[in-house]
Amino acid sequence: MKEVTRETYLDWYENMMLWRKFEDKLASVYIQQKVRGFLHLYNGQEAILAGSLHAMDLTKDRMITAYRNHVQPIGMGVDPKKVMAELYGKATGTSQGLGGSMHIFSKEHRFHGGHGIVGGQIPLGAGMAFGDKYHGSDAVTLCFMGDGAVRQGSLHETLNLAMLWKLPVVFIVENNGYAMGTSVERTANHTDIWKLGLGYEMPCGPIDGMNPVAVAEGIDEAIQRARRGDGPTFLEAKTYRYRGHSMSDAQHYRTKEEVEEYRKIDPISQVKDIILNEKYATEEQLAEIDAGVKARVKECEEFAESSPFPEKNVMYDAVYEQEDYPFISHKL
Repeated sequence: MKEVTRETYLDWYENMMLWRKFEDKLASVYIQQKVRGFLHLYNGQEAILAGSLHAMDLTKDRMITAYRNHVQPIGMGVDPKKVMAELYGKATGTSQGLGGSMHIFSKEHRFHGGHGIVGGQIPLGAGMAFGDKYHGSDAVTLCFMGDGAVRQGSLHETLNLAMLWKLPVVFIVENNGYAMGTSVERTANHTDIWKLGLGYEMPCGPIDGMNPVAVAEGIDEAIQRARRGDGPTFLEAKTYRYRGHSMSDAQHYRTKEEVEEYRKIDPISQVKDIILNEKYATEEQLAEIDAGVKARVKECEEFAESSPFPEKNVMYDAVYEQEDYPFISHKL
């Protein structure tokens, strides 16, 4: 694995702060109805993305995830201004404003969504890995899912084929404790989700999803296994989300005390403590990073606010290949 250095910790701090503040801004403008539809935020789970990116080769590896997908493309290299514009439904967004919150996508940066169907991305992730293996690439696909998605039949069908064909894919369950509002304990007879891999004789195990170093170590081992041609890995990253399942979630299924307990191991606070304890930076230097992050988020907001909405014909152009499609009504 690449060495975890002072620069690594400072990058992690800046990136995780950007992701956190970016989504805090989204929550704010959502209340103002500038962002519509569903909005699923990643607050609390940032260490999983930070550690994964450290282990990946961003020149060739791929990533695919579910609908909690705003900050992952930013980590993969997508301009955050375009991500925010997409959530605003603007023409300058990653999908010209037609995808919205749950469908961020970037072919250029090998980020393949963003999927609203629970578990829908799992067979797609294996399919992309199959394509890379078929074409002789040594790229690896990281396929993320929530703990609720592991109850879908598509997961088990995919794990079977992935092992049978030794596909270069790493399956990562971001277990934040709740499938929407249903705790893991209430969804199955077992609570150690990683053990599902045992049924397919797939390498599997748990990792600390609140610690980017632990995530990087676990993901790196899995990526190297896949790159050697030894097949997939199934990992359970145990984490926690500080906000509800979506912005409309009243969170009656958990207590404020529970949330506060997990805030004591906030991944950003953990990284900050190490930076200060190891004297990688001072409080003043971190404050400068915070100010820079705030300015970047402000730029994203202003870009999204000032961008135009897409023309109506773009909706048809993006959906229908046949120009004289006979079932389009132009009486708008």
